[in-house]
Amino acid sequence: MTDERPGRATEGSRSADASRGSRAADASRGSRAADAPRGEGGRRLTAGERNELRRQERRAARRAEGTSETRRGSSAGGRGGAGDGQGRGRAAGSPSASEPGRKPRARQEQGRAKAPQRADAGGAATPRTGKASGTTRTHRHREAGRITQDDVYRAGFACFVGRPNAGKSTLTNAIIGQKIAITSNKPQTTRHVIRGIVHRENAQLVLVDTPGLHRPRTLLGERLNDLVREVWSETDVIGVCFPADEPVGRGDRFISSELAELKATVIAVVTKVDLVDPGTLARHLLAVSELYDFAEIVPVSAVSGHQVQTLVDVLVKHLPESPQLYPDDVLTDEPEQVLIAELIRESALEGVRDELPHSIAVLVEEMMVEGGLTKIYADLYVERDSQKSIVIGSRGVRLKEVGSRARAEIEQLLGTRVYLDLHVRVAKEWQRDPRQLRKLGF
Repeated sequence: MTDERPGRATEGSRSADASRGSRAADASRGSRAADAPRGEGGRRLTAGERNELRRQERRAARRAEGTSETRRGSSAGGRGGAGDGQGRGRAAGSPSASEPGRKPRARQEQGRAKAPQRADAGGAATPRTGKASGTTRTHRHREAGRITQDDVYRAGFACFVGRPNAGKSTLTNAIIGQKIAITSNKPQTTRHVIRGIVHRENAQLVLVDTPGLHRPRTLLGERLNDLVREVWSETDVIGVCFPADEPVGRGDRFISSELAELKATVIAVVTKVDLVDPGTLARHLLAVSELYDFAEIVPVSAVSGHQVQTLVDVLVKHLPESPQLYPDDVLTDEPEQVLIAELIRESALEGVRDELPHSIAVLVEEMMVEGGLTKIYADLYVERDSQKSIVIGSRGVRLKEVGSRARAEIEQLLGTRVYLDLHVRVAKEWQRDPRQLRKLGF
């Protein structure tokens, strides 16, 4: 019986191979057409991308037809047909190196146009690879982001702001990994701008802890608010802290309205999320999102460490490209006397009535090192004699407790044994006295 199917035992081996090469090219074109509607990550190609892909296929087909006879003549047996089909597949993705006058930009555009993904056997999308080089083609924007993250060094300043007792200092200490800012459950604890430095392989984040922004009742309060606004104007990223365990209030709305004229990137940081249930947190996040057009909103817990490193990633992402600002071994640029004074004040704030913390200030008068012992002489200032009695306590018991707690913290900070000598002094109405404020470092 005669086999009537075309190309069956009636044509030479080269014709049979050419036919198979033609079918392979047709199949390749059909595969590309099927893949064309979707691009990187399974996204749907735009009309312009689809048109560009069709134009490339037509150019590839014309080149393949114009060179098919030459390839048949230079190839032997089945080898010529296979080479023909592979050559056409390469042309659809990127032009041959032998093509004259082809600009590098055109090669890049063609390489990107052949980037649609195909699903593997498990249904997951896998990128096509160039047959000649075996390298994976990736989306240009995604690749650019990876280069920025890996190769570009970023450095800059970020600050946490918010109303008093929003968890700014606790969060700063958690990010730095060491206590550089004092904390208390009393509002308006922070009075100085404390800078902590986070070192990474590709970035350096200088984190600025600021006093809480509030309605001032004294000259000290006015100066602290001015200090906060000065920090705002000098930082690259501002993190506005909203405690999750308190509803959004007038203070939060006031702070958000103050940010409108700033050039810095503003993100929202919802703190103390470990104190609320998921439903309350969801409602709080929604309320925060309505206050301002924040670049990002990050819920964190400084106590449990939840998303603390995620927050650092977000802050670093918005820093400018810059060389390193501080040496690798520096965690803060604050003088030791300032840090020690703040640790003493933190100890003095423990267990006192609400009105007293705002009246306490600490000044380190002298520090000296004798062998392995550091001697520190410091004064605690209050505004009235009655407050002095509260700080000292009955027979000096409370002041002794303040000294013991502070000495342990200072020894951990300095890494040496410490002798701490404390005295309590009265400076009447020092919060309203410009001369006293200058003396105390405000």
